[in-house]
Amino acid sequence: MAPTAFVTGGTGFVGANLVRLLLDQGYAVRALIRPNSRLDNLQGLPVELVAGDLTDANLATHMHGCNYLFHVAAHYSLWRKDRDVLYQSNVVGTRNVLAAARAAGIERTVYTSSVAAIGVKVGGIADETYQSPVAQLIGAYKKSKYWAEQEAIQAIATGQDIVIVNPSTPIGPWDIKPTPTGDIVLRFLRRQMPFYLNTGLNLVHVQDVAWGHLLALQKGKTGDRYILGHQNLLLKTMLDRLADLTGLPAPQQSIPAWIPLTVAWCDETLLTPLGKKTSVSVDSVRMATQLMYYDSTKAVRELGLPQTPIVTALQDAVEYFVHQNYA
Repeated sequence: MAPTAFVTGGTGFVGANLVRLLLDQGYAVRALIRPNSRLDNLQGLPVELVAGDLTDANLATHMHGCNYLFHVAAHYSLWRKDRDVLYQSNVVGTRNVLAAARAAGIERTVYTSSVAAIGVKVGGIADETYQSPVAQLIGAYKKSKYWAEQEAIQAIATGQDIVIVNPSTPIGPWDIKPTPTGDIVLRFLRRQMPFYLNTGLNLVHVQDVAWGHLLALQKGKTGDRYILGHQNLLLKTMLDRLADLTGLPAPQQSIPAWIPLTVAWCDETLLTPLGKKTSVSVDSVRMATQLMYYDSTKAVRELGLPQTPIVTALQDAVEYFVHQNYA
C-alpha cells in the first residue's frame, strides 16, 4: 500500500509542484483545502481533498491514516495591515498543525520555513548556521516565518520528528497568484518594467524545491534546517537572461530606492486607509535594498538537492505564464 502524505498549501506554488512530485513517486496525497481556495493547480490530479483551515481544532482527524506531513501552507503578505493575519496563519497555524500531527501519529514532518526566517547576512552569504536577530528581520511576514520556525523547533524538542526546509526564491510553473518573483517575470513579458532596483536574490527552480522537500523526508536529519536554493543573481542579471530567452529588451536604467519607497509610503499611509487599490508596500522596497544571498551547499551535499540551471527555471516560468494566458 502506498504511503500517504498529508499536504497543507497544496494549491499554492511550491505545494502544487510538491503534490505532483509525490504522485509521480508513488505516494498517495491528501491535501488540506480552504473553502475559498482556487483549485486550478490541483485540477485533474488523483488527490484526496479535505476542507479545513490551519487553525481548525479538529485538524488531527483529517490527518488520521497518513504517514507523513508536509506543512507547506503559509500566508504571504508584505502589507503592514496584514500583520495580525500573518501571525495567526503562520505562527498559530503552524503550532496547531504540528500539534495535530502529533495527535494523529504522523511519523515524520517536513516543515516549510523560508530563508526569510534566516534573514540577510549583510555583506555576505547566509547558510543554515546564520540567524539574523529577529528585530532586524524586515516586516511582519519575515518575523512571522521566524516565529513559526520556532514553533517547529519547540515541537522537535518535545520529541517530534521534524525536518525544516528553507526555500529561497523559487521560479517555474504553477505560479498561480503569481509570487512577487513571478510578477517580475510577468511585468517583463508585458513590457511594464522600464526600470529596475539594484538588488540581488537567490533563485532556484521550483521543481528542485519540491525535490528538496521529498529528499528532506527521506534523508534529512531531525531538527536540522536545509536551505533549498541555487544561484545568487543580481536582479539586472535575471532580467538580462529573460531578454536572451524572449528577445524582449531588458530595462537598462536602475531607479534609486527612495522613489519606490516614497510611492509605497504614500500607498500604505494615505491610500490604504481610504480603501484605495495600492501597488507597492514599504516592506517590499526595504527588502529590495538588500542583497538576499544564500548558500545551499548543505542541502546539495546531504540531501542531493538538484541544481537545475536558472535559465531553465526562467524558461519554464515564461512558458507557463504564456500558456496560461497571463502574459
